[in-house]
Amino acid sequence: MNATLERCSSFINSQSQAASGPATGLRRAVTISRQAGCGAVHVAEKLTVLLEEHAPRPQSPWTVFDRDLMERVLADHNLPAYLAKFLPEDRISEIENTLADIFGVRPTVQTMIGQTAETLLKLAELGGVILIGRAANIITAKLPRVLHVRLVAPLEDRIERICRDDHKTLAEAAKFCHDEEAARARYLKTYYHADIDDPQHYHLIINTSRVGYDATARLIADALLQLP
Repeated sequence: MNATLERCSSFINSQSQAASGPATGLRRAVTISRQAGCGAVHVAEKLTVLLEEHAPRPQSPWTVFDRDLMERVLADHNLPAYLAKFLPEDRISEIENTLADIFGVRPTVQTMIGQTAETLLKLAELGGVILIGRAANIITAKLPRVLHVRLVAPLEDRIERICRDDHKTLAEAAKFCHDEEAARARYLKTYYHADIDDPQHYHLIINTSRVGYDATARLIADALLQLP
């Protein structure tokens, strides 16, 4: 088991044990939808620090699930690790899906989307998690004590961040932003019939260029702690 999956599995185990013990307060959760290059992971990391300061003791640490979420899904459903490459935040081609149905190469896309939703619901119900992407806000929309956030920023700022953080050229960063945005929007539209830009899906929409990572994390923390 790699370090990322081990950390996430440790979180699940500790939360499950806590749930079976004495109540220590209601655990909340956060979902983050983001435009590419908005700094969602940086904000999430800062947010965990702020939320730890307010967490009643004893509690397991707040945990961020981003790309490692797919490893959690595979582990939950006893699926081989190589299937992670078939789970981008986008629609798998119908040809690939049909071949999978015929030859049984892997679970169908719809099955894996359902399994992803199951894992997201389980994590949100346990609480103490920050879930990035994967339509988490749509899947957990009816759960109490879950705050839904959308992070945005001007395209030129996002391109600059990607160039700096990922060492891409301007052209590569621009293409990355375009492709990721199209993929994420298509994912929600195809599997959940939802518009990723519909403000009604979120409690907060924050421009990280105007507000900055630190202030964005504080805004989210304050809003989360105000949830009934």
